[in-house]
Amino acid sequence: MTIYNFNLGIGWASSGVEYAQVYRAKIFRKLKQEAKFVFTDLILGENIEHLTKNIGFEDREIIWLYEYFTDFKISPTTYSLLELEKNFSENPIKKEIHSNFVRYFFNQTNKIATAYLKRNSDNLVERVEFVSDGKLIRKDYYTYGRIFSEYYAPKDNRAHIYLRCFFNQDGSTAYEEIIDDKNSLYRFPDHIFYSKEELVEYFVSSLKLAKKDVVIIDRSTGIGPAIMKAKGHAKVGVVIHADHFNKSFTDEDYILWNNFYEFQFENANHINFFITATEKQRDVLRKHFLRYTSMSPEIYDIPVGSIDQLIYPAKPRKQFSVMTASRIATEKHIDWAIKSVVGAHKIIPQITFDIYGKGGQEHQLNSLIKRLDASDYIHLKGHTDLSDIYKQYQLYLSSSTSEGFGLTLLEAIGSGLPIIGFNVPYGNQTFVQNDKNGFLISSDRNDEEHYNLDEMSQRIVDLFTKVNLEAFREKSYQISTKFMTNKIETKWKDLLEGLND
Repeated sequence: MTIYNFNLGIGWASSGVEYAQVYRAKIFRKLKQEAKFVFTDLILGENIEHLTKNIGFEDREIIWLYEYFTDFKISPTTYSLLELEKNFSENPIKKEIHSNFVRYFFNQTNKIATAYLKRNSDNLVERVEFVSDGKLIRKDYYTYGRIFSEYYAPKDNRAHIYLRCFFNQDGSTAYEEIIDDKNSLYRFPDHIFYSKEELVEYFVSSLKLAKKDVVIIDRSTGIGPAIMKAKGHAKVGVVIHADHFNKSFTDEDYILWNNFYEFQFENANHINFFITATEKQRDVLRKHFLRYTSMSPEIYDIPVGSIDQLIYPAKPRKQFSVMTASRIATEKHIDWAIKSVVGAHKIIPQITFDIYGKGGQEHQLNSLIKRLDASDYIHLKGHTDLSDIYKQYQLYLSSSTSEGFGLTLLEAIGSGLPIIGFNVPYGNQTFVQNDKNGFLISSDRNDEEHYNLDEMSQRIVDLFTKVNLEAFREKSYQISTKFMTNKIETKWKDLLEGLND
């Protein structure tokens, strides 16, 4: 049996889906279960190996759709400036060395080549851009050799891509992507595919899936139908990473499914199993299938994360310290957390708040912190390994209004942190028992006016002044034991064995 886990893309600031896959990869390794993680997005400007290794995957576990049809392997970037220079068709007349790129100037062709370097490297090349007479004409991408090139022509005063060539290690062309604005066709020596969907279908077919194999779909946008067409006799599972329906548009007679899962739910008779991250969501989804459809699929609850051990601090936690950790994204509402801490700080001036993570909202949050005159006690800490970070704090603050599970919530209680957050499905309700290891704040609308930030501020104050913090910590530790890795291993083992019964 081989398990193929399908996703779209991955970046430096990964989402909970990618972290859930890494936890799953670790479980499969412990079970000695062969597993592959397939990424189908075109990833430009960064070697996918650096992204997957950074989050915890092993190279042998990764399949990248665009590299699969070549003889290149997933590998870190090792192509050097010296190798690049040896392959120039003419000698440069000038060379400029900058912090993250090297630029070459050529006289005879009036051409400039800019080699962009691997992060934290001064001689390893990831991408080279060629400009002729001021116009971009080509980009080459490298790992341990040139894996593909993009070709450009001027159109409407902009560089317009019209072709990608993907190469084998000997430099021969494995296949081409011919691009016309947003449309692509893929030309192989003996095939032409007229869409990305057809390419994905061909890829799945080429895996030659057997009855004992399993396909797990983590994200399906643009690839779900192709996978289902080509899966053969393999078993198929779907992981639900978010709330599966829109409550505002659901009534006694009609349910509006989350559009990310609509295709899978409509074809549930052809899905062998669904997985939710929490028991509560499993029960809700079962009720919804019974009420709104004629289908009753197998649904398992398997947490998307686990902890190997409880983590206790070797020294006292910092007094009045608050933390949160997530992508710095709009939907996480970290601005609300900042405002709530500012409110609590007016009563307890010793409070500090550290925000871990990276994302597109960093500039806005820094501006908000300055505007609220909170720079002395609220800090953006960036992305870091949090394994030994949680235990330094006394409180975890969650301002997200939707968490299908919440890996950082689990990690927080596994380090004994109480949690304050909104009473929303499903993560907060799974990890927080109100008044026992934190506080759940009631809310009913997705705007700041109806999410009571004053109450959140008051609950922060209450936690530091009115409750038995030690009892709250012990309750967090107790709740987290349900999510120990050995217990999650058993859940996966039982599911996989059941598929072959």
